[in-house]
Amino acid sequence: MAPDRPLVTVVIAMVVLLGLVLLATRPSGPMAHLDSETTSDESGEDASAREVPATGDPDELTVVDPDHVVGLDEAELAYDGDLDVAVRYPVLPNAQPLTDFLDRTLAASVDAFDAANPGAESYEAEWELTAANDDLVGVRVTSLETDSEGTRECHTTYWYDTASGQTFESTRLFGGQEELAEVNGLVKEGVPDTAYTDTIHPVAALYDSVGFNPDGDLVVEFDAGQVAAPDEGRVHAVVDREETGPLLSDLGARVRDASTVGVREFAIAGPPEAAKDGQDDPKPGHLSPVDEEVDCSDPGTKCVALTYDDGPGGGTPALLDTLAEYDARATFFVTGGPVMADPLTVRRAYAEGHEIANHTLGHPDLTGLSESGVRAELATVQAQIYRETGYTPDLMRPPYGATDETVASVTADMGLAQILWNIDTNDWKDRDAAVVKGRALNGASDGAIILMHDIHPTSVAASRGIIRELDARGYTMVTVSQLLGATEPGETYVDGVPAPPEDGPSPDGDDGHHGDE
Repeated sequence: MAPDRPLVTVVIAMVVLLGLVLLATRPSGPMAHLDSETTSDESGEDASAREVPATGDPDELTVVDPDHVVGLDEAELAYDGDLDVAVRYPVLPNAQPLTDFLDRTLAASVDAFDAANPGAESYEAEWELTAANDDLVGVRVTSLETDSEGTRECHTTYWYDTASGQTFESTRLFGGQEELAEVNGLVKEGVPDTAYTDTIHPVAALYDSVGFNPDGDLVVEFDAGQVAAPDEGRVHAVVDREETGPLLSDLGARVRDASTVGVREFAIAGPPEAAKDGQDDPKPGHLSPVDEEVDCSDPGTKCVALTYDDGPGGGTPALLDTLAEYDARATFFVTGGPVMADPLTVRRAYAEGHEIANHTLGHPDLTGLSESGVRAELATVQAQIYRETGYTPDLMRPPYGATDETVASVTADMGLAQILWNIDTNDWKDRDAAVVKGRALNGASDGAIILMHDIHPTSVAASRGIIRELDARGYTMVTVSQLLGATEPGETYVDGVPAPPEDGPSPDGDDGHHGDE
């Protein structure tokens, strides 16, 4: 019997019609396959994530919608001090190392703000995610610091590797210090004209919030008042991805790729196998006071340490110019008041390879203070230096050279060695550049620690002749840490050979009170 052709025609027509209906109702464009059960292509990449565009403005870090992160929660920092604190941070399932890091690091940030600012009133912080892809999570923290001078907005961005359990600060996005220095040059060209470009240096405290925009361009943002007038607010630079690509570390390249892909759904499958903070060397932006190319223990190398107390002063920038001219390094024992008045010079000195050390907040005789009093004097300056440079000193100099068992105990607990001197120029008393120069040069010898004060114009003037003559005599001018090598917290040192604390007269037979102002 012949086939029923009208019936076949109807069936075919119904199939075609059904296909057209399905095509008409299926989503189109790059999101088309997101509802499919297949989320990976043959290479194992997450295809659904790959085709979602990243979100964010061209001059901002990318932003991840928290609703697209499975199980995301929030915690509030516990703080029992007198400061008014409201700090929140994200909590992701299977990311306990990140949670611990944020809790510890944000608490340290609050403590540093409180310690460094006698007028501190409140500290608030909120968060957002700037990446959640490819085993990487970026957390950008925005804080509001309020003290007697007003409120300023600050930003910090951290990066977490979900596989290794490591958390990285932003400078780890760069291949090393040289690469960070190259980025620093590009950033200087990219900041607004209102920024003070001579205050922008490749140090950790400035490059603590770095990420990428949706196009993969590098975004560097500075805190209010950090490199421009406070009323300028957030100052930032955007550097083209083609220029920064060769300067990134492997982590930085991964972060860029993860940041420029949007997120539909992100979850951490399980806890990391081994969790640790990602702070192993190299750490771009963290500058050592020790030059690895100089060996002061080599009999053929004559080392001397120039040290300056009580600054920074008005002549310190000129002194830094002279030191740079002769490729010399010095150690600056800074005092709290001057640091608050001129933090940018402290930052410059650190960026140029000099050692920044602690000389107390108010320059008291520490032997007349209680244990808590000694600690408070030192803690404020530690916090000031850290906030400005990202560096925490491990050397201090007791004012007037006055120390005792209490000072030794507190400094030992705080990780600070006590540094005295064996050549006192008495520049505080004799404001005569020629006299100061003569005393320094007459006493100079291998292993000497020479005491001066960069708050006196005559001392700055004398230093030019001192540095020039020491260089001519074949001396290498180094930091105290370079001269001494490893030091023991709490112990007292007077020259290149460690010496235990002594009662009675201080080095060079004076009475231990050299008259610092």
